[in-house]
Amino acid sequence: MKICIRKQCLESKSYRAAAVKSLFNVESGASFELDTDLPIDDQNWQIGVIVGPSGSGKTSIGEAIWEGVPPYTPVWPHNKPIIDAIAPKQSINAATAALSQVGLGSVPTWLKPFAVLSNGEQFRANLARLICDAPKRAIVDEFSSVVDRQIARVGASAFAKGWRRTDGQVVLLSCHYDILDWVTPCWVFDTATGQFTRGVERRRPPLELKIYQTDWRFWPLFEKHHYLKLPPMMCSTNYIGTIDGELVAHVAFSTRPGLVEARACRLVIMPEWQGAGVGLRFLNAVCELWLRGENRYNKPMPTLFHTSHPGLAHVLRKQPQWTQVSANLWGGNASRRNAINKGKYGGHFRSVQGFRYLGASNAA
Repeated sequence: MKICIRKQCLESKSYRAAAVKSLFNVESGASFELDTDLPIDDQNWQIGVIVGPSGSGKTSIGEAIWEGVPPYTPVWPHNKPIIDAIAPKQSINAATAALSQVGLGSVPTWLKPFAVLSNGEQFRANLARLICDAPKRAIVDEFSSVVDRQIARVGASAFAKGWRRTDGQVVLLSCHYDILDWVTPCWVFDTATGQFTRGVERRRPPLELKIYQTDWRFWPLFEKHHYLKLPPMMCSTNYIGTIDGELVAHVAFSTRPGLVEARACRLVIMPEWQGAGVGLRFLNAVCELWLRGENRYNKPMPTLFHTSHPGLAHVLRKQPQWTQVSANLWGGNASRRNAINKGKYGGHFRSVQGFRYLGASNAA
């Protein structure tokens, strides 16, 4: 695919323009020309990246790749939460799955309009909507440019994983090279050097997750990101996960009567790490400790875990280490259920999914 870009604007005759030309020995700034060849006509790819410094022609090349395909800029309603704006003609599961795929798993965030979200949340919401829209061809300009680099890398990795489940092609335009190993694109064109590479094997940098046993002292940092507002569990053992010294994950463990089974609750993954795959690693690792008897009771116990989060429930159902043991729309206790009907517990209509951890050996 040969791309020839010729852009021209009116030449200024102002005093300042003339002074700048004289001072810096520049004849004109009214034209931009770029010629390149992108060997992507075979269509045997899903994700391409055009990377380079600002002003090097990334947007112009992106616009020239597919005639009539402008950069993806979704229009969001001002008075509707993003959960209503994403995939409105599809099931709610499609919307929640897309949001979870790109790492925007915070349920309270789903209930906010796009305009009030942070830059990082808006970045991921746009990616979730793109995955749901799943056009045959898409161009994303300024990819990851408005977010901090941690969110950019994790968000890029999560988006790439979700996009590969579609059958579309997307070209990402970015001035940041640090996303390449996280996106693992099919091809890359560097506008700074003019180099085109394809078929280069890239590997996402490893994330070293460290797990520590603790108490509730770290919970206030995680609590606002949990989708339920509940008091701390009694007689619990807490665990946190860190990467490079940064808090990433939290979970609390207690036991059922008779020490026959452990119960895991209050699982929270920090928003900037959602979508990186560390949440399931963290939960599995702690459950494995309890299954081996590495707990304060020195007794091997399987772990029971309940969640109302549709994305997490979907992931657990696919894991061989886990088996689903319940799916209740109402709580199992009759008196509590009656209290719910009378409004004493807020009348929440919440589907609770129950899972039991079977162990890493079950996945072998």
